[in-house]
Amino acid sequence: MRMYQVDAFTDRLFSGNPAAVLVLEDWPPDDLMLAITQENNLAETAFVKPRPDGTWDLRWFAPAHEVDFCGHATLATAHILFTKHAVPPTLVFHTRVGELRVSRGAGGYRLDIPRLAPEAIPCLPQEIAGVFPAPPAAIFRNFENIFADLGSAGAVRGFDPDLAAIARLGSVGLAITGRESDGEPADFVSRYFAPGAGIPEDPVTGSIHATLVPYWAKKLGRNKLLARQASARGGWLGCELTQDRVLLEGHAVTFFEARISLS
Repeated sequence: MRMYQVDAFTDRLFSGNPAAVLVLEDWPPDDLMLAITQENNLAETAFVKPRPDGTWDLRWFAPAHEVDFCGHATLATAHILFTKHAVPPTLVFHTRVGELRVSRGAGGYRLDIPRLAPEAIPCLPQEIAGVFPAPPAAIFRNFENIFADLGSAGAVRGFDPDLAAIARLGSVGLAITGRESDGEPADFVSRYFAPGAGIPEDPVTGSIHATLVPYWAKKLGRNKLLARQASARGGWLGCELTQDRVLLEGHAVTFFEARISLS
């Protein structure tokens, strides 16, 4: 079984978010896919197999469980299919969150994902009520994450996460965000924590931008934005909001390919 590791949302190795990718003819048992993911010890491992109509089935696993939505591992998967297989210029993936599309262009890859509107909530869940030194400027959520606007990029970069408290959210993650300072290239920054899924801090998270882009587009009055995920590795995401979709642009680079032995 051949496996690749790709750094996504970056144009250079050792930055962005690493994901493993396995291109299969059929699904192995779920417990085997989870075991491979745990052995890799990356935020996500992607498993993809072709459909007879030329589209693809795509699943993602985190170290703790299968996940519903992952952007960076989708980008990594598309990168491997584009560079290692004869595929058309636009790929269609069937996933738990519906169809995702990735196209290849001169500026890298464009990932087409659902628009998940931010749903305002009155207060933080009790599990994380005390994790911030000051009340967030806004609190909202989507089906899988809690979001907190901390008011500034500096507050996001300086945040010291209480991972034990955040882990009590279980499979729900916590995304924090803030507006970047004037004169900086990014419009907004973010960080993402999902220790309950086995991901203490995710380096670059495509899926949270399905909600961050609608939030910041409304706040800033623009549908085209540049985002920076302010983790230690870091990554850049070109963002565009349409009526019902979010378009993310980014690069990806292959770190290695290997043959894994299951005997």
